[in-house]
Amino acid sequence: MARVENKVVLISGGASGIGAATARRVIAEGGKAVLADRDAAKGEALAKELGKAVAFVPLDVTDEPAWQKAVTTTVETFGGLHGLLNAAGVGVRNSIEDCSLEEYRRVNDINSMGTFLGCKQAIPAMAKTIKEQGGGGSIVNISSVLGLRGASYAMAYCASKGAVRSLTKNVALHCAQMKYGIRCNSVHPGYIDTPMIAPRLSGTIDNMSGRQWLETLHPLGRLGQAEEVANMILFLLSDESGFSTGSEFVCDGGLTA
Repeated sequence: MARVENKVVLISGGASGIGAATARRVIAEGGKAVLADRDAAKGEALAKELGKAVAFVPLDVTDEPAWQKAVTTTVETFGGLHGLLNAAGVGVRNSIEDCSLEEYRRVNDINSMGTFLGCKQAIPAMAKTIKEQGGGGSIVNISSVLGLRGASYAMAYCASKGAVRSLTKNVALHCAQMKYGIRCNSVHPGYIDTPMIAPRLSGTIDNMSGRQWLETLHPLGRLGQAEEVANMILFLLSDESGFSTGSEFVCDGGLTA
């Protein structure tokens, strides 16, 4: 049997990177996916490529009515909602001294508040689906290794991803106490070769290219691939991870070791 047979998953940031890679894995394993993203051109193109089991909905993750519409569209299109992946995010370089208030708010609005809004809007629809159809639900929030440790060059990003880590535990406990049948876990990637870090790869740091410098941070000696993170997410979306909730799953090539 396919690992997420007939499960419906809503994916923020679904047009590219980890979100897109996860959508491909969900479809390959018998599920249905709704890609939610600000980039309509990429999202619609990917949905068309992946076929009838995929739909696209425009989404600004900082806009609560847009989240409400994304959840409603998902349920109306595929008859329910079993899984949510909060993968939309932004990364910037700044320190505590040079980060402006405006930039700090922008990074946290997208990474942290966007994840909060996704969980808040998806939980009632997921609980209703589970009550009516049985089975279980799963929320996966993309945090980062920088949600587990600090980095002097990424202050706002660290703060936002640390918030995602703590939010995940709160959501997991709430859903368990309410007996919704919904689990919630966070995934903490290292540096993954996706569009988000592309601007950093061609620069120069300590007489190395940006790519080489980032690769040296990982004991495995390379950047991660979106598909490798998607494989971990698929496990968490599936019933195979049925006894895991409120936990941190690290995919970082040994960086935090």
